[in-house]
Amino acid sequence: MGDTFDVQAMIQRFRDRAHAVKNRPLPPIAGEERTRFIEQAQTDYQDFAIIGDAEGAIEDGFLVLRVDLRPPERRG
Repeated sequence: MGDTFDVQAMIQRFRDRAHAVKNRPLPPIAGEERTRFIEQAQTDYQDFAIIGDAEGAIEDGFLVLRVDLRPPERRG
């Protein structure tokens, strides 16, 4: 799989998912369901965006994702 797996394509799919989650409309729900939906959407967006921001590579058969979690002013 390592020779044929496209790490950059996978990362792009996560970027696309983050964008889709951020821009999806709220379904017609109210109350606790609405709160849970919004909380889940925020978690989904965060998770997809983190992977979407990763630098990826396959090293010795391992998928390696590097994500810089430092604040923007501390990145080099």
